[in-house]
Amino acid sequence: MHRLAGYLLAVSLLFGSNHSAAFAQDRGLIVFAAASMRNALDDIDAAYTAKTGVRIVASYAASSALAKQIEQGAPADIFLSADTDWMDYAIARETINEPTRVNLLGNSLVLIAPKDSRIDDVAIGPGFDLAKLAGDGRIATGDVKAVPAGKYARAALQKLGAWQAVETKFAMAESVRAALTLVARGEAALGIVYATDARVEPGVRIVGTFPADSHPPIIYPVAATTTAKADAAGYLAFLRSSVAKTILEKYGFSFLIRPTS
Repeated sequence: MHRLAGYLLAVSLLFGSNHSAAFAQDRGLIVFAAASMRNALDDIDAAYTAKTGVRIVASYAASSALAKQIEQGAPADIFLSADTDWMDYAIARETINEPTRVNLLGNSLVLIAPKDSRIDDVAIGPGFDLAKLAGDGRIATGDVKAVPAGKYARAALQKLGAWQAVETKFAMAESVRAALTLVARGEAALGIVYATDARVEPGVRIVGTFPADSHPPIIYPVAATTTAKADAAGYLAFLRSSVAKTILEKYGFSFLIRPTS
């Protein structure tokens, strides 16, 4: 019963008032992508459709939620995760065509504040006092138990010796973009998000960058699902192209592979 409910929820999200369920029978692809991919992937999808005529419907959410929706039978052709753990989770449940997997992108983790905050130029290193910096305010990030951005944030703070003092100040959001919104609205004094998120939100500014060695490498793997349409191969090839590389780097992602075309 829970599997059915999850499936129906995923379908309702994908095929609401703007998309008919007939799309699933049409020439098009359904892409499940990490929330932090929204702006860049929207541009890539537009370019791909212009080139091929293949329409794309993208569903953005935390990688954890997407992996579980695919497990419950949601009709995705492509899964683009913000960490390797949730791609591994999907592969273990045999919902991913493993040979199609590519570790495509990298990112960095940053500390943000509302654009009018007095906080600036935070030196993030061992022993830095994030709790004092936040004062009476909250710190927003993704759920540290599931959402990749939150998992990276907790790992970094644990490595730097700051987690225990600041744990109770966290506002856990359902996705990294939800955390970004909390900071942009001034509902959180600080946030920990990806650098690419901060670049697309005028309501925040970056006040510090976490050392790359303070957390596991931020890697975005992409793959086709086991139920993917034939056109998924062409879409994956386009994601590996120089056109996609240019778009992704414009948004601040690092391209981890050599472009294939």
